[in-house]
Amino acid sequence: MFDFSNQRVIVTGGTRGIGAGITRAFLQAGATVIATYSSNDAAANEFKNKNEQYAPKLDIQKYDVSSSQAVKDFFKYLDEKYSSLEVLVNNSGIRQDALTALMQDEQWKKVLDVNLTGTFYMSRGIISRFMANRFGRIINISSLGGDIGFQGQANYAASKAGQLALTKSLSKEVAKKGITVNCVSPGFIDTELIGDLPEEQRKEYLKMIPQKRFGKVQEVAHAVLFLATREASYITGTTITVAGGL
Repeated sequence: MFDFSNQRVIVTGGTRGIGAGITRAFLQAGATVIATYSSNDAAANEFKNKNEQYAPKLDIQKYDVSSSQAVKDFFKYLDEKYSSLEVLVNNSGIRQDALTALMQDEQWKKVLDVNLTGTFYMSRGIISRFMANRFGRIINISSLGGDIGFQGQANYAASKAGQLALTKSLSKEVAKKGITVNCVSPGFIDTELIGDLPEEQRKEYLKMIPQKRFGKVQEVAHAVLFLATREASYITGTTITVAGGL
């Protein structure tokens, strides 16, 4: 369905959950993928072993997207190793849920730093590289939480709403340069996060979804790959919601 041969794709948070599905989909489509992670070495190694057949095209790097210096060092590494970059998927994200009245300063700051500031640092870093080739695709993985605002997730909702606003502003700044900036907003996707929920809570979430099922990781990945294609050149500053009708 998609052909990304001779393209280099960065997927932050690309070794677990939705990020792992996006990485795998790009690899299957022929891309070279730089998949990043911040701390879970075991999960990264497991992902690498499971995708050993793609070893020549899978580059796994560990760093913190919320650190400006770490992001600069990461791009320096990429400049030395790759002739060009074509796609950035900002997927890194964390949750530290708490009711607003009880939320600690660090819970607020950490979630905003990773989810929103990390998206900013990565997007800022890659823009000049894209401009040099007059082509590039940035896809930010947001969440329905940014629209709905689930209870106990004020920090997460704010970070995801911020991603949507950043997407709209940045898309206008780079529109004449052959660069598109879009969001994919997943709903309830069947990953370890859903799997760890109590059964009663899973049932309540299912009741909310018009299609009456959780989404599949590959369904999110297909939306990302579509936005990354050259054929999607007239789509920018928008959000594709992958949420079964929510």
